[in-house]
Amino acid sequence: MINEVLNEADGKMDKSVEATREEFAAIRAGRAHPSMFNKIVVDYYGSPTPLQQLASFTAPEARIILISPYDVGAMNAIEKAIRDSDLGVNPSNDGKVLRCVFPELTEERRKEFIKVARTKAEEGRVAVRNLRRTAKQNLERLEKDGEVGKDDVTGAEKRLDGLTKKHVDAIDDMLKSKESELLEV
Repeated sequence: MINEVLNEADGKMDKSVEATREEFAAIRAGRAHPSMFNKIVVDYYGSPTPLQQLASFTAPEARIILISPYDVGAMNAIEKAIRDSDLGVNPSNDGKVLRCVFPELTEERRKEFIKVARTKAEEGRVAVRNLRRTAKQNLERLEKDGEVGKDDVTGAEKRLDGLTKKHVDAIDDMLKSKESELLEV
């Protein structure tokens, strides 16, 4: 029973760390990367569709992304979705591909992105801590119901704290690397 609770908490914490990693990938650094477009959803013939399913991406240069829609009819919808996103680019349309040129980051913009990264990291830490609290409540419920003893729960809580620390440290490490990536010119 205790192992089930801990394994479930560990799996969910792993997912929280992975979600935070995806959020960090969407934050723009000095280089243009196709993962920056992961969160963009396009209104494709009336249904919201992720941009990855509608086009292919190439990065011929460090600050340029070329987006080639599979369906040329969706070009205007894709262009509108990118323009409305928080990426801060205005795609140019040549009829076949969309060209997104990312401007150089100013010092002020870099600091804004660092603040965004710190916010995303804190959201990830909060998610991990919430999962810890839920798992702790489940352990206490097992003890209260008489299914396990107090010593078992105490040991399990120590293991749970270790899992929590491991996942929070992983988020902190990702934040440090993202900050250094954002600060390098």
